[in-house]
Amino acid sequence: MKDNMVIDQKAYQLAKEYLPNRNIAGVTATLVEKYLNPLSLNPKPTSKEAIYQRILESAQNANMKAGVIGKAIGGVQRLSSVLEGFNAKAVLDKYAGDCEAILDDIVEKLKPKGEIRRTSRSIWPHYCQTILSAANFIDQFSSASDFFGWVDFFDRDERARASLPMLLSREIEGFGFALSCDFLKEMGYINFPKPDVHLRDIFTALSLCSEKSDDYQLFKAVIRVAGHADVSPYNADKVFWLIGSGYFYNDPHLGNEGRIGSCKKEFIEYAKPVLEEMRPPTGLNQIFHKTGGPG
Repeated sequence: MKDNMVIDQKAYQLAKEYLPNRNIAGVTATLVEKYLNPLSLNPKPTSKEAIYQRILESAQNANMKAGVIGKAIGGVQRLSSVLEGFNAKAVLDKYAGDCEAILDDIVEKLKPKGEIRRTSRSIWPHYCQTILSAANFIDQFSSASDFFGWVDFFDRDERARASLPMLLSREIEGFGFALSCDFLKEMGYINFPKPDVHLRDIFTALSLCSEKSDDYQLFKAVIRVAGHADVSPYNADKVFWLIGSGYFYNDPHLGNEGRIGSCKKEFIEYAKPVLEEMRPPTGLNQIFHKTGGPG
């Protein structure tokens, strides 16, 4: 257990120091630190409309959706003209469960770039289902304070906490466990790291979690590393995510509109031997280590 704690602490330290030490123009320890405060870049919403918008912003943060959805219309905020200023009740009254009608209005009013596919597996039809189910979900709450009180109920209890993203993933179409965590953490809930592809690649490569770990198990692994490093899960999430994504989204003057390129492969190659050296020998190697060899 003590060995695991020391390895987790070292993994976090290596990650936090990695980007500032690569001599990338503009990427300093101060810059990285700025991204580790959940509310420094994205203040907590104060209305149901703003929460609804945040849900739709997180919903596009999967696979290719950000390029197909947000980029095609100039940002999720432009949906405001179609979604009655992100008023969930007005959306439900206006569209009465008709996802195709939403897509028709998006095409007519926002004129998205690129081809709009309308097959059952296509991104835009799925996203319109998310729009409606998210409206149904947020309309349950009387106010933003009512919603945050509900989230706080789960967040206060460490034993119940992980059930909240599971619940959100069932309530909102297209909102899996990882996106639910993304939505919560970007509103300042520091205990919900997003188990995304970048963290999965790094954590499995560095043996910080099993290669067979599902999203929930990866979520717990990030929380474990954060606890051992004495930082918030949000902090640990961002440290590894910045390495994997190479995206300083609030600093467009860096690289290509904030994108400096992924350093995931290079970081793994750098950190893996350091952590492996710290791990105790196992199996036959442990016997040889204790006895001095096989003979």
